[in-house]
Amino acid sequence: MTKALIVYGTRYGATESTSKEIADVFRQEGLDVKVVNLKNEKVKDISDYELVVVGSGIKIKKWTKEPEKFLKKFQKELKNKKTAMFICCGAKYPLDEKADVKTEIEYARTHHLEEKAAKYNLSPIAYGLFGGVYNFNKMGWFFRKTLSAVKPQLEAAGVPETEPGLYDTRDLNVIRSWAKDVAQKINN
Repeated sequence: MTKALIVYGTRYGATESTSKEIADVFRQEGLDVKVVNLKNEKVKDISDYELVVVGSGIKIKKWTKEPEKFLKKFQKELKNKKTAMFICCGAKYPLDEKADVKTEIEYARTHHLEEKAAKYNLSPIAYGLFGGVYNFNKMGWFFRKTLSAVKPQLEAAGVPETEPGLYDTRDLNVIRSWAKDVAQKINN
């Protein structure tokens, strides 16, 4: 059975639940999966895994620090493994109302995925760019104030407020499809 490791860093929970969704699909596709929140658990060895998936939330155009440290620590080993990378971010709903969504998505893909992989000399078999979660309940005062302009945009775009102050911009079907594609690349 192919062994897969999914490691992630999250701020508001989107990357965590995305990682779990990916793991569920991997298991359905016959992979043996371990999921690690790098903030709570350190990974000492990746030699047992044929596939390593690294995910991060994006805030202020930056990865969370734990997956970045993981990439740096294991960059030599990862070069010889099948890898995949994904991010959860708000590129589809930029802060600047005048921003071009297509440009924002391309920036996120290029800067947060392709350039990050190149920085660590990786050639991932897949990149995933998924929506994020705006959780106004967990944000500090400054971010709540700054992102308050996004709320009307989210509501106008039909993004549901899944609970008071929480807007989830992810499409679970897109995440599941991506995960199935990655699993099939490994199994074939």
